[in-house]
Amino acid sequence: MFGLVLIPALFISVLGSGPPGIKALVKEFLAFAESWSTKNATGKIVDYVVKEAANLDDTIPQPYADELRGIANATGLPLGEVVIYNLFYELFTVCTSIVAQDPNGKLYHARNLDFGLFLGWNTKTHQWMVTDLLRPLIVNLDFQKGGKTAYKSVNFAGYVGILTAIKPKLFTLSMNERFKLDGGEIGIIEWILGIRTGKWMGFLTRETMENAGSFDQAMSMLSNTEMLAPAYFILGGNTTGQGAVITRSREKTDDVWNMKDAGGWYILETNYDHWDAPLFLDDRRTPANNCMQKMKHENVKLPRIFDVLSSRPVLNKLTTYTALMQVDEGHLESWLQYCPDPCWPF
Repeated sequence: MFGLVLIPALFISVLGSGPPGIKALVKEFLAFAESWSTKNATGKIVDYVVKEAANLDDTIPQPYADELRGIANATGLPLGEVVIYNLFYELFTVCTSIVAQDPNGKLYHARNLDFGLFLGWNTKTHQWMVTDLLRPLIVNLDFQKGGKTAYKSVNFAGYVGILTAIKPKLFTLSMNERFKLDGGEIGIIEWILGIRTGKWMGFLTRETMENAGSFDQAMSMLSNTEMLAPAYFILGGNTTGQGAVITRSREKTDDVWNMKDAGGWYILETNYDHWDAPLFLDDRRTPANNCMQKMKHENVKLPRIFDVLSSRPVLNKLTTYTALMQVDEGHLESWLQYCPDPCWPF
């Protein structure tokens, strides 16, 4: 049984009693959904989940259902709104992830997590409102078994899945959103209708961190499990050359791209299939690759990769945090990120 180790007072504060907390963030999610409630599937999903939360809660597997109930109790939020808070990460996460190795074969994994696109723009501060509300909710968590660290993650308080994590001495993981017509909205609608063959992405990644004992086992779990939404899983191992991007549709793996095929010393993923050009309005990939090439293989280390992820437009108005991981040392650190003007909105 895994235990979550953190300071209870801090956790309660970021959940709701300390500003801005989850309550303010859920309010923004609901306002966005209401504005779209008659226009697209996202709004209708939100309406349904809020109204039917008591029934939908019974469809969520353990231990996640009990954890969501606990968060609802701690914040005073209706259970349906806590479910909404967790669902939004299945639909709106935009990111940049890098796995790189130094000349000695030592592996590093870093990522920017960008969130809040189209979820409200503050014309006075020139910031995405949800992005601003998320930063105070960022926590580093230590999951323990038998009093010892099993894995570590960077989370938004109240989110029970995993988006960024390290299993010391074994592997590292980050998840990036993949945009497809057969996307997360379709998977969530199926789940609501009772077709529950796919896992929530955040549940799959957490189960991978808990149960996979190697890079290869993690690769298998992330490649062969049906999911609610498509995604990119960026996986780093503990052996020279172990870096890969798993490109997933909801039902299957469409591609596995290995570090050796990406140039040999690093692999980089944003939110577009690596064999296609990114959308010209959202090309973080080309600048990030240019920065990596200028850095050069012999200079690979976490501070230099942090510089890459802190360069515009890789760093943008949506960026909430940068996480830095080194598998052999079990090292995980996270940095709140801000992008003062002039800065790209995404």
